[in-house]
Parts: sequence; C-alpha cells; structure tokens
Amino acid sequence: MPTIQAQGKTFVCETGANLRQVLLKNGVRVYNGGANTINCHGFGTCGTCAVAVEGAVSEMGLREKTRLSLPPHTLGQNRRLSCQVKVLGDLKVTKYDGFWGQGDQVVWTAEG
Repeated sequence: MPTIQAQGKTFVCETGANLRQVLLKNGVRVYNGGANTINCHGFGTCGTCAVAVEGAVSEMGLREKTRLSLPPHTLGQNRRLSCQVKVLGDLKVTKYDGFWGQGDQVVWTAEG
C-alpha cells in the first residue's frame, strides 16, 4: 500500500486511490481560503485542489491538462489537480498559496 506524506501527516491508501479523497479523508487541507467552500467537488473543472506531487501517480488526462493550461495555472508550474490523480506509489505532497494553489509561497509541505 502506498504511503502519502502531506501537511506533516503520514498515512497509507490503496493503489489507484483518488489523491483528493485520500487527503480529505486524512484531514489534510486541500483548499486555500474560500476555495474550501467554492470548488467543483472533484470534477476537475475549478483547479482549486492543485498541489505539487513527488512520486508515482497516474498520467495527466485531457480534463486535467486542459484546466491546468488555463489561467491562473500554467502547465510549467509542475502542479497536479489532486481530484484527477490516482496514487500509484509513495508520495510527498506540497500545497502552495493562492485561491487555486497557483502561488509561489508554500502553504504546507509533506513534512508540515
């Protein structure tokens, strides 16, 4: 079972699990500010659950690639929409600032 490190927590999940669901289930703050209330609830259309991920995850699909190609995101930011990511192995997750998680300042890292 893969191990995930996020916001100073370490937990395991099933291979193929949805990253957003796993993070929320384990009390990790996936959203910044008002995005906690105003988000697409995992449909991959709003972009507010964007995180940086280190480790084995699914390839980026068309929906995720399209959303991350639109402002305020750019594909060059190396962010993923946690709602569109399947966990395939051990991960370290980092969240950045900004409503969509698109900023340059770290909000939390794998370690805390």
